[in-house]
Amino acid sequence: MKGESGGDGFGAAVLAGLAARPRRIPCRHLYDAEGSALFERITELDEYYLSRCEAGLLARHGGEVAALVGTGARVVEFGAGSMRKTRLLLDALTAPAAYVPVDVCRDALVLAARRLAADHPGLAVTPLVADFTHPLTLPPAPGDDPALAFFPGSTIGNLSPSQARDFLHRVARLTGRRGWLLVGVDLVKEPAVIEAAYDDRHGVTAMFLRNLLARANRELGADFDLDGFDHTARWNGREGRVEIHLVANRSQTAMVAGEPFRFRRGDAIHVEDCDKYSVPQFQWLARQGGFAPAAHWIDPQGLFSLHMLAVDDRRR
Repeated sequence: MKGESGGDGFGAAVLAGLAARPRRIPCRHLYDAEGSALFERITELDEYYLSRCEAGLLARHGGEVAALVGTGARVVEFGAGSMRKTRLLLDALTAPAAYVPVDVCRDALVLAARRLAADHPGLAVTPLVADFTHPLTLPPAPGDDPALAFFPGSTIGNLSPSQARDFLHRVARLTGRRGWLLVGVDLVKEPAVIEAAYDDRHGVTAMFLRNLLARANRELGADFDLDGFDHTARWNGREGRVEIHLVANRSQTAMVAGEPFRFRRGDAIHVEDCDKYSVPQFQWLARQGGFAPAAHWIDPQGLFSLHMLAVDDRRR
């Protein structure tokens, strides 16, 4: 197993984001080692239906995915995390040739990749430390095997529709004319169900968001008072998304890398948007991004969808 170095630009993003109006820090910076561990706790919560529904769809329909892709696929996963869902996919595929997990958190990525490689001794595993929201170069492919990109967790919802379209175009180019994309997409549903998934009653999601400030304290010499900020998750029906912020609950000043940043009560740091789609809406977006819908599956409760897309050379 080989690794590749990279950085996530956390310090620059925090300083620029706190100086901007409105304040904004990209959600990819939530996933340091501590944040990744907290997110794994979130996926096990009753309220967080996304992981549970997606895992069920992979278990039930993995054989159909394998039939479409064929033998010897090279799997490229964007935002690999713990790779629990990856195992369901790899077990369903017929003799996958290689696996390239892509993530910004080096420590979590390398550890998870080592564990997966140990359980799949015949699989070439090459982790890539990179930000998939920017253009990247994959390790050289061992042959002309079909490429299957895997983008689970409805992480595509963290991208705006225009960003998602651009991302899809990049994936289409990376996978080539025989390429496929298997992507999890959260569906529009009752706002109360959606908001609960991002604001659980145990407060784990709030800890996950505040870890962004704790990370600044650890890595940038900041002095954020974590109790001085509340986590909010609100459904915006007009835009079809959940909007997530850290909101100052009192006036305060935080020092970050030697610079003061003042907050009045109610001042917010935007951290994440989570767009939700209907199946037709997402299929339209996929076509704009250079893919042709090949199949999709929805869980029995109608909460979550899994889409199999084929590269469409006419739209690349």
